[in-house]
Amino acid sequence: MKQLLVATRNRGKIAEINALLAGLVDRIFSAADFADFPETVEDGTTFEENALKKAREAACFSGLPSLADDSGLVVDELGGRPGVYSARFAGDGANDAANNARLLEECRGIPAERRQAAFVCVLAFVTPEGSERTFSGRVGGRILEHARGTGGFGYDPLFQVDGSDRTMAELELEQKNCVSHRAQAFRLFREYLESEITRIAGPEEQHHVGK
Repeated sequence: MKQLLVATRNRGKIAEINALLAGLVDRIFSAADFADFPETVEDGTTFEENALKKAREAACFSGLPSLADDSGLVVDELGGRPGVYSARFAGDGANDAANNARLLEECRGIPAERRQAAFVCVLAFVTPEGSERTFSGRVGGRILEHARGTGGFGYDPLFQVDGSDRTMAELELEQKNCVSHRAQAFRLFREYLESEITRIAGPEEQHHVGK
């Protein structure tokens, strides 16, 4: 595929996506590449609703095949919160530090054995012609009492991955891209795109598959 628009301004996500789609897409645009890119009102009640809404608006605005994700943290003892509000858990415009502080406050007093959580990601792929598909990934873990690691973004420093003694923020990007919720969803997307790219992009782009 020659071009793909990813509907995000998050630099951390773009870095991960470039690595996850290496060799498959010639050029990946982000929302930051457009001065007047519209801000989607994420008023859905599920990750899938929000992802589809963002991808539809991006495809309509740009005329490019567009990819959007809605992802977040669900904590069992918090009834699934922060969920779709993960990016603004501490309020509109909140940064990672504020959201992490809010999470720690909400989890105060919860014992380690009851701090189960999961990162969830839903990808939505929409073409200007109206084709739509979604792909999802999930990784389990638990919330720590103190942040560890300097990599990643979001809640990564507080999330210890199941089966590992490391947080998401302590993993190298290559390691994270083997286990993360976003990596799982992108593997499904890659499989789909590799099998459908001729139909989506036209016969003239077949030679780009697996490039």
